[in-house]
Amino acid sequence: MTAPSTAPASRRGGRWIDHWDPENEAFWQETGEKVARRNLFFSVLSEHIGFSIWTLWSVMVLFMGPEYGLTPADKFFIISMATLVGAIVRVPYTFAVARFGGRNWTIVSASMLLIPTIAAFIVMEPGTSFGTFLVCAMLAGVGGGNFASSMTNINSFFPLRKKGWALGLNAGGGNIGVPVVQLVGLAVIGASAGPRVLLGIYIPLIVVAAVLGALYMDNITSVKNDTGAAKEAVKDPHTWIMSFLYIGTFGSFIGYSFAFGLVLQTQFGRTPLESAYVTFIGPLLGSLIRPVGGWLADKYGGAKITLWNFVGMGAATAVIVVASMEESLALFTTAFIVLFVLTGLGNGSTYKMIPGIFQAKAAALGLTGEEAASYGRRLSGASMGLIGAVGALGGLGINLAFRQSFLSVGSGTGAFVAFLAFYAVCFGVTWAVYLRRPAGAASPAVTASEAKPQLNYAEV
Repeated sequence: MTAPSTAPASRRGGRWIDHWDPENEAFWQETGEKVARRNLFFSVLSEHIGFSIWTLWSVMVLFMGPEYGLTPADKFFIISMATLVGAIVRVPYTFAVARFGGRNWTIVSASMLLIPTIAAFIVMEPGTSFGTFLVCAMLAGVGGGNFASSMTNINSFFPLRKKGWALGLNAGGGNIGVPVVQLVGLAVIGASAGPRVLLGIYIPLIVVAAVLGALYMDNITSVKNDTGAAKEAVKDPHTWIMSFLYIGTFGSFIGYSFAFGLVLQTQFGRTPLESAYVTFIGPLLGSLIRPVGGWLADKYGGAKITLWNFVGMGAATAVIVVASMEESLALFTTAFIVLFVLTGLGNGSTYKMIPGIFQAKAAALGLTGEEAASYGRRLSGASMGLIGAVGALGGLGINLAFRQSFLSVGSGTGAFVAFLAFYAVCFGVTWAVYLRRPAGAASPAVTASEAKPQLNYAEV
């Protein structure tokens, strides 16, 4: 069997693929896999730099000594604003893929990273007002949007059986942008160089990412203008259930990534260099393990991996509470790094659940073959951006919780107790919605007349 052509549609004046059927094994083997992997690689590059710019201020605040006139609470508020904007822009970034095409939006979103980077380069010096730093941190939030558009785009390129691995690799490669910018910051601090050196490194990298996206990525015609999928995703209860769970995994990852260095400085009196030596380790391991979470979810089921992952996150958090109360830096740091690893694992497993849920719903609606696959791609792609946006807001909650905890009791202990309670709730929701229901039970997202007896969310 000859695979359908994937030649670009020249009438659109760009790299457009008119036919895309990754669920067709012959198509995938002959044409699809090569194209999908190429788009995945350059998507990861752009998203990676986006994450670095989004979390840029978690490094910038380490440079801001007494001469800047900022309190720890001020610094937590600065990084909170970057987190907030990064979460909000994920919604329009998701829709942008359907409006402009995945390749086209990658070029635009990568280029937009120049704005916060150049702005920070201009203002980063003592004497700059607190409000100016807030505005620059908010501009850096555009880097957080790259995740949503990248995941929505890559979700369309891969078949369901490969989505856990592909989405995990895409997101993990992006997440690594967090420890990388922290490592570069460590090198800059260690060399006693100013923060402008760090910014000067990233400006040309942003240009390279935009150019490579233009040269080597593709748009999928069937994805463009499918804004109706977003409306359906908003109405589906699973979008919001998974958003809640993603607060627990990714919200924790990004929130801790922003706050870890400040917590070490504020609670344990570490210097900027001492904090930087440790800060990058947790985000690095959490990023590297994310594809493993997707792979495990492909093999054993995302709901099962997510459930037990929340158990592990709760246990690690309990150890952190004890270490915080006992003021044990070694135990605190070790447990915190373990918690980072578990957030990364959970990120991979939760995102694998999303396409599985909508594929299961397609079966419940009586859809089969390409019709079912298309339904699953549409709904899962649209919901991913919304889920990613709400999940990122969890990072804002974590930073604000730390700020309040330090203002109230002078340590992060109170915040960690709250996080422990939240992970317990996430465990309960995962079990109740996706594992408690026996095989043959109907989806809560469809009516009894629509449900099919083979539906089983334990396999999601």
